[in-house]
Amino acid sequence: MEAVNSADTGFVPKPQVIYRCKKCRRIVASQENIVSHERGKGEECFKWRKRTGDLKDWQKDPADCSSIFVEPMKWMQAVEDGFVEEKLQCKGCNARLGSFNWAGMQCNCGAWVNPAFQLHKSRIDECHT
Repeated sequence: MEAVNSADTGFVPKPQVIYRCKKCRRIVASQENIVSHERGKGEECFKWRKRTGDLKDWQKDPADCSSIFVEPMKWMQAVEDGFVEEKLQCKGCNARLGSFNWAGMQCNCGAWVNPAFQLHKSRIDECHT
């Protein structure tokens, strides 16, 4: 039996990971919407803020990114309204999910993402399908 190519059948597989608002469970993004970034230099990038802690500790056990960055989407009302930077609120329950800035933002790993549409992992659930 010959393998079926998804391009031939028009069948598009569902995304493996979807992200939902923790408060109302509305889908806010999928794996396909993620904008990846390379890990920055961590605490070293924030040296000007004089954060506590030894830089060598960060190099041993780097912290995971506390946010995901996505492409702009229709549910992002502030983006649709033409703002340059603003908070991102869930369209279903108005819970604050993150923020955006067309000029970019720095991730907690130290990487600069430009433009940045940031969703905080603490405000969304990652659901595996």
